[in-house]
Amino acid sequence: MKIVAQIARYVVGAVFIFSGLIKLNDPVGTQIKLEEYFEVFAQDISFLSGFFHSMVPFALYLAVFLCVAEVVLGVALLVAYRPKTTNFLLLLIIVFFSFLTFYSAYFNKVTDCGCFGDAIKLKPWTSFTKDLILLILIVIIIIYQRFTRPLPTAMIVALATVGSLGLAFYAITHLSPVDMLPYKVGNSIPDQMKPAEPYQFEYIFEKNGKTYRFDKFPGDSTYIYKDMVTLNEDKAKPKITDYRVWNDSTDFTQESFNGKKLILIVKNLKDINTAAFPTIRKLVDGLEGADIETLVFTSAASDEIEDFLREQQLKVPFYFADATVLKTISRSNPGILLMKDGVIKGKWHYNDTPDAEQVKKLVE
Repeated sequence: MKIVAQIARYVVGAVFIFSGLIKLNDPVGTQIKLEEYFEVFAQDISFLSGFFHSMVPFALYLAVFLCVAEVVLGVALLVAYRPKTTNFLLLLIIVFFSFLTFYSAYFNKVTDCGCFGDAIKLKPWTSFTKDLILLILIVIIIIYQRFTRPLPTAMIVALATVGSLGLAFYAITHLSPVDMLPYKVGNSIPDQMKPAEPYQFEYIFEKNGKTYRFDKFPGDSTYIYKDMVTLNEDKAKPKITDYRVWNDSTDFTQESFNGKKLILIVKNLKDINTAAFPTIRKLVDGLEGADIETLVFTSAASDEIEDFLREQQLKVPFYFADATVLKTISRSNPGILLMKDGVIKGKWHYNDTPDAEQVKKLVE
C-alpha cells in the first residue's frame, strides 16, 4: 500500500497540473462555466438565488484562483511540499469538484463541466467518475502521508504559483496561447458546421418476439421496425452547431462567409471595454476603400447597439448572434475576427488590435 500511495501521489499530481494548465490557457472559458453553475444554482436553490447572482461578477477571479490552486497543489504534491496541508487542500478541492460533476450528471445541468477546458470533452458521468477515482486516490495518500518525507521545495512551489498567475494574466489580457476552440485561426467555419465523418446508423427490428439489428432496412416485410440508433454520433457531430447571424428581417449566416470580412465582436454592453474603441476606430477608418467589409456581431438589443455605435463614431452595420456563440468566438469584449470566405484569418484581443496594413496582408 505504501507503493500504491506513492503511485497515487504521482497520478493525482500529474492530473491536477494538467487540468489546471489547460484551464489557465483559457481562464475566461472557466469563468463562463462557473457563471453557468451560478445561474443553475440560483434557479434550483431559490432561497440562495441572491447569493449566487452576487457571485457572477467574481467568477473570473474564482476561476483563476481554482486553476492556479490545481497547478500549485499538483506541484506541491509531486515535490512533497508540506504534505499534510497539501493533502488536506487537495481533499477539499476534489470534494468541491465532485459535487459539481455529480450535480451536472444527476440533474443533467451544465452538461460540460469544463474539467479539462476545451481540450478534452467529458460526459457528466465520466467527469464524476474521474473525480471519484481522484478522491479515492487522495484518501489513500492521506492515510499513508506519514511515510512521505517533506522536502525543502518552497521555491519550486513559489515558481509554480508565479508561473500559473502569469499564464492566467496573459490569457485574460490577450487571448489563449493555444486556441482549442472551433473558431481558431485557420479553421473554416462552414467546414466546422459539417459532420466530421458520415453518420452510421443501426436499425432495430423485431420478429417473432426477437430483436434484430441491421445496418440497412431488411427486404423482409415481416420484420417490425422499432428504432434507429446513431452509432458514431459523438465523432460525427459537427464542431460548430449553433453559429447563426441575422438582422431584424434577414438571415445573414451564409452571407457572412462570402468575401473578406472584419468582424467586431460586441458580446454585450455591460462589461465592454470602451477604452479600446479609439484604436479600433483607427483600424476601421484605415480599411476604407479596401475590399474588406467591416461588421459588428452582437447580442445586445437593437436600440442599445445603435446608440453605442453612434457614441463610438462607428458607422458599421451590425448583426445579431447568440451570446454563447459570441463568447466561444472571442474571449475578449470587444474582440476582432478576420474572415475570408468563411476561413478565419486572424483573431485578436482588443489589447492587440492590428493595424489596417496587417489586416490587408492576411487576406491578400
